[in-house]
Amino acid sequence: MQLAAIVISLVTFVIGTALAARAALYIYKVVRTGAPDSTRFGQPAQRVKTVATEFVGHTRMNRWGIVGIAHWFVAVGFFSLVLTIVNAFGQLFDADFALPIIGHWMIWQLFVELVGTLTTLGIAVLIVIRLMSLPSRSGRKSRFAGSIAWQAFYVEYTILGIGLCILMLRGLEGALNGVDSYGPEHLVSYPLVSALGGLSHGTLENLIYLFAMLKICISFAWATTIGLNPSMGVAWHRFLGFFNIYFKREEDGGTALGALGPMTSGGRPIDFEDPAEDAVFGVSQVEHFSWKGILDFSTCTECGRCQSQCPAWNTGKPLSPKLLIMSLREHAYGKAPYLLAGGGKDMEGEERATSEQLKDVPAAALAEAERPLIGTAEENGVIDPDVLWSCTTCGACVEQCPVDIEHIDHIVDMRRYQVMIESSFPTEAGTMLKNLENKGNPWGMATKARLDWVKELKKETGIEVPVIGEDIDPAEVEYLYWVGCAGALEDRAKKTTKAFAELLHTAGVKFAILGKEESCTGDSARRLGNEFLFQMLGAQNVETLNAALEDAPVKRIVATCPHCFNTIANEYPQLGGHFEVIHHTQLLQHLIDEGKLIPVNPVEGLITYHDPCYLGRHNKVYSPPREIMDKVPGLRQQEMHRHKERGFCCGAGGARMWMEERIGKRINTERVDEALSLNPDIVSTACPFCLVMLSDSVNGKKNEGAAKEHLKVVDVAQLLLDSVKALPPTGDEEQPATVGA
Repeated sequence: MQLAAIVISLVTFVIGTALAARAALYIYKVVRTGAPDSTRFGQPAQRVKTVATEFVGHTRMNRWGIVGIAHWFVAVGFFSLVLTIVNAFGQLFDADFALPIIGHWMIWQLFVELVGTLTTLGIAVLIVIRLMSLPSRSGRKSRFAGSIAWQAFYVEYTILGIGLCILMLRGLEGALNGVDSYGPEHLVSYPLVSALGGLSHGTLENLIYLFAMLKICISFAWATTIGLNPSMGVAWHRFLGFFNIYFKREEDGGTALGALGPMTSGGRPIDFEDPAEDAVFGVSQVEHFSWKGILDFSTCTECGRCQSQCPAWNTGKPLSPKLLIMSLREHAYGKAPYLLAGGGKDMEGEERATSEQLKDVPAAALAEAERPLIGTAEENGVIDPDVLWSCTTCGACVEQCPVDIEHIDHIVDMRRYQVMIESSFPTEAGTMLKNLENKGNPWGMATKARLDWVKELKKETGIEVPVIGEDIDPAEVEYLYWVGCAGALEDRAKKTTKAFAELLHTAGVKFAILGKEESCTGDSARRLGNEFLFQMLGAQNVETLNAALEDAPVKRIVATCPHCFNTIANEYPQLGGHFEVIHHTQLLQHLIDEGKLIPVNPVEGLITYHDPCYLGRHNKVYSPPREIMDKVPGLRQQEMHRHKERGFCCGAGGARMWMEERIGKRINTERVDEALSLNPDIVSTACPFCLVMLSDSVNGKKNEGAAKEHLKVVDVAQLLLDSVKALPPTGDEEQPATVGA
């Protein structure tokens, strides 16, 4: 028995180690096929700290309650119990073997008992959760839909088997050593010790040889399996996750949200005024992704957290962030032999490699290399166009991913090629792009229309809004109010604009606007993929803002649109524009705290707040809108099921505002249905895009008789104004304010 155990274990160990090492080297080579990216190496100490924090704290996983706790013990046990494998090798030669120095140390034995038990229980919990959420039962609602089931179950049952072997060996060790009472060394395994205590010494030794062999064989059979499957993300993420988190986009450890990265070619930002002749615009081949992109694809563990939060997937559309990353991973590894042999095509589609270089490349890899990155099933494309254009860039996938995959960056990079080189995108978005280019706003309205709301406000209230440089000196301005296209031109959003301006006037804040000098920030153009148009609009706006605020003590800007806020604050620094930017809810909260705005008039009703994605997830502004509503008398707040970090998109982001939804349920309808389940009187938000999308859906529900006629969709600023401004005299009794008046 002992000889057989030694031979089988050593053979399995050698094969598993060799194959796993070979696969690790192969993964490294595949990752290196990606384009250069020199931005991933700054602040190494902070990056190490981020890795340690995310792993030890399980910062993303622990948001999922019992799943996070169970996974923490599995992850910790996987790495911390590696010495039990060393111990098992020793037991093959001597059943009574213990690790030198620490083997008989009570603390080490107690650690093995506790962590081994909790790891086993943790993986059992994860197996049960997976079985309860099988796609065969839950369909698209299962976050495991589309994951490679056999790989996941194989990994989980491997860990379960190893955990059971650890506990069995602990029982056998105790029985062999004649342990006859409870103690810290056998805190958990003593029942096994007691049950096995009646066996003969020889039998106990043979059982130790057997279970030591099983533990080693299970471990290195797993190593063999992952060695033969280098794209097995559900297994390899245990190692690659550390690197993927270390090399994340944000050096300070933040998620890849907020700003989009500049468009690069060969690892360098493209100079749009004088681009290089060989510049690659966007991604049309998998090797055009940076090496970090290939690492992202390799690291995906197929857990489906991104999928479960994705508004597109939740409304019956073909986009699943998980399945997109998996498709790119399988394509990258399928094409890798061709790329590693020197294969690749230039911009004209000519093959760079010689026939001699490609002679040993498998036919399957050559066939994979011919697949278009973006294409329909008939075209044998890797990513279907409907998948690419379903994304709202809401950031839910990036926010939830436990290994920091940068889904949005990859999607936008593919869009950039489709828009700028192929001119292939949803036709209705073309009107928006043309309007931005010709008129500086997506509706194509005349520039002078940007001041219509100013005239309306003066007529309604007598308040005059000054234009900076014309009516007021920049040095006198506390805040430049960036109105935005929607705030200036869309009737519903204009109500927010006027309400905010009236509140600033009431609070005595000196502010001004750019008026006709303001132009679209380019948010929709950039997220659609037209980087050139974004650069043009952005450079124009940065020049205008720098000139307007040149004499201002602080270049301070306030915006009511989260998309404008995000672009000016986070993306204009890429164009040389460095400004202090806040959202209007942040300023309003500050003014309330200072006592410059005092909500006194009651606004009665049950209210639920919708988090705009570009205010919440992308910029972490969650509290100010809620705190404002807390201060308004009469309001009763109730959160929707999906809120804050897990807030559900309205459907307008990622330039989807300008594209029709033809597949599945409308995203704004899904969100309004969630709000209506609370039977609210008011749905509030803090974004003009969200205001339009939610209003459209609520109006449709009213027409169907599915929503109360008095249900209002309003911006937080409108609520605050109704509570702050003096009520007209109505007799002896005060009447509650009317929302949205």
